[in-house]
Amino acid sequence: MTEEIRCIGCGAVIQTTDKTKPGYAPESSLNKEDVICQRCFRLKHYNEIQDVPLTDDDFLKILNQLGTKEALIVYVVDIFDFDGSWLPGLHRFVGNNPVLLVGNKADLLPKSLKRERLTQWMRGRARELGLAPTDCVLVSAEKGHSFEALLEKIEEERDGRDVFVVGCTNVGKSTLINRIIKVATGENDVITTSQFPGTTLDKIEIPLDDGSVLVDTPGIINHHQIAHVVDAATLKVISPKKEIKPLVFQLNEEQTLFLGALARFDYTSGGRRSFVVYTSNNLMVHRTKLEKADNLYETQAGQLLQPPGETDIEALPKLVPYTFSIKEKADIVFSGLGWITVPEGGAKVTAWVPDGVSVTIRRSIV
Repeated sequence: MTEEIRCIGCGAVIQTTDKTKPGYAPESSLNKEDVICQRCFRLKHYNEIQDVPLTDDDFLKILNQLGTKEALIVYVVDIFDFDGSWLPGLHRFVGNNPVLLVGNKADLLPKSLKRERLTQWMRGRARELGLAPTDCVLVSAEKGHSFEALLEKIEEERDGRDVFVVGCTNVGKSTLINRIIKVATGENDVITTSQFPGTTLDKIEIPLDDGSVLVDTPGIINHHQIAHVVDAATLKVISPKKEIKPLVFQLNEEQTLFLGALARFDYTSGGRRSFVVYTSNNLMVHRTKLEKADNLYETQAGQLLQPPGETDIEALPKLVPYTFSIKEKADIVFSGLGWITVPEGGAKVTAWVPDGVSVTIRRSIV
């Protein structure tokens, strides 16, 4: 029987027969010391993503394993998209295992936000969503910020056990693991990373000093994130790459804000007040009167209102409305796009998102 070779990028078993299946690599590449599948090669060198053939059931099986092993669960969320990158029901899968909650992409949030307050907020929001983490850590895997603190915390909490790293797609999990490997071994970019969802095809085990392993699991797909209904060019625009600059809008009643053509925020009642928009600096925010909003969207989506552009707007699901009565300072969160802070109670607003994308209300992060 031939020895099983796994791709060092995504963990899939290497095969040389079917280009459409995971792990395909040309035979000539098998002689190399580190074998990488064609999918990872194209992703790494050309930033081309190919569909992941894992089903929701496959992801479910991976989650089901978590409670059967004694391990530390390192749960990575995107702090910019905390609610959108949350895995509903994770607390049911982890069993009695401790969970360390890691908020990645902390470099994207305004520096004025105090980090200690943010970790307190993370802990509170996690409890509201049903999970009681043992601790919360803020990092930037991309920039390497607070990495030593994270590694110390993992070492302290795992107490000799295996470590499972879990998270949904696009939270920067593989970048985080690459950093850990780099610190441990000096190797660069061992796991394929990309801004596109779904890069790790099978779990990857990285040996730790004491005979335990650190396990990188595939990113679980959260279908309600906007990343799953937009094209690659739009995803690039809406995924922030540097610190977000909040935009403040003074709105009268019956005014509307458009976030490109991807979402809409109607302020219905509550007197004149200011609203703060936290989205990628590249996303255009357009203000108009509520009475003109429908017509503006109909005639200008893909043109004045973009992304998506003219060629991709047709593929975007229609916008559907969700109405909220605000009782105290709160955030209206557009899954994968950002959020709008309503500074005080007594307001009524309607948020519009593409059908299938989630919009939630939460205690304000700021």
